[in-house]
Formats: sequence, structure tokens, C-alpha cells
Amino acid sequence: MPGGIIDKDTSGRRAFLKSLAERPKLTGAIAPSGRALSRLMASFVDPADPLPVLELGPGTGVVTQALIERGVTPDKIIAIEYNPDFCGHLAGQFPDAAIVQGDAYDLAATLPSHQSGPFSAVVSSLPLLTRPLEIRQALIEQALARMAPGRPLIQFSYSLFPPVKPVEGRFTVTRSRWVLRNLPPARVWLYRRAS
Repeated sequence: MPGGIIDKDTSGRRAFLKSLAERPKLTGAIAPSGRALSRLMASFVDPADPLPVLELGPGTGVVTQALIERGVTPDKIIAIEYNPDFCGHLAGQFPDAAIVQGDAYDLAATLPSHQSGPFSAVVSSLPLLTRPLEIRQALIEQALARMAPGRPLIQFSYSLFPPVKPVEGRFTVTRSRWVLRNLPPARVWLYRRAS
């Protein structure tokens, strides 16, 4: 495995643990996503699509790295992160990506107008289940509104059930297999706007 990837993983773990200790309410997970889960999430993104990819809640950049390994060029990644410590870490690890500090649950207010879409995919590591259902559904709908029908919003969770159920005529949801090599085991949910 190349040294750069090991260094990024070690650096990311350090940044994660530091943020968890200092700002536990800003850190939405108990551990960074594992490589198997990150790669599965990235596998649903088409790296040949000329449109940018919007990443929500990248944390320390494990999924960002998986997107790059998938073939998405860093300059096509726009990442919204709330935690300022993670933003600094991400800017250092991915200098060609656009790192936006702000609230991913309010895309209209957070995204600069020149980076507001359309997107080829939205990849989310946000802890959706910690938010009320109406906020979760609003996030799904505002993200899907920035993509053509059929383009995926890719979200993971540890739950047996989708973070937001499909709404007939508005969006669908499908699920992946369980990723047992993640701690805790997780699955990926794919949301798509109805055509």
C-alpha cells in the first residue's frame, strides 16, 4: 500500500480522535467509515461524469479518498463539513478539492452560487438518524433537486431501515448489502429523484 495512503489514514484517525475528545457534539460518528464501506459508497459514482460530486459530512476524508481512488478528480469534489477542525484537515489532505465549512442540512445557504449544482452525485456520511424525520427528508429532497432524475444520493447508515422512506412520485430508495467489514456493520442507501 503506498505510504501516502497510510499517512492520510493515520493523520485522519488522529484528527478524528482529537475532534471527538475536544468537540464530541460536532462529531457525528463513533469512528471514521472503514475502507470497505467508503469504497462501496464511491462505487456508485461515475468518475467519467463531467459534473462535480457533492460530499456531505466528509469528516476526515475517508470517503473523499475513496472517491479519488475511484477516479473522481479532486477538483470535481465539493465537500461541506461543519466541523472546523475537519475542514482544516481536509484542506491539507485534498488541496484541490473545494472544502466548504457550513451546514449541509441547509444547502441553499451554505453552497456558494457557483458551486450549487447540478451534481453528478451526492455522497453523504451525515448521521441522518440523529435528526428529526422532517429535517432528514428536507435534506434528501434539496440534494436530489440539484441532480437530474436517476442520479444517486448515496447515504450510509447502521440501521435496518432507510433513514428516510421513499415518497411515491418524488424519490425512490434502494439498499446495498451489509458491509460487515465496517465497525459497526453498515449499509448504503441510494436515493434517486423520480422521473
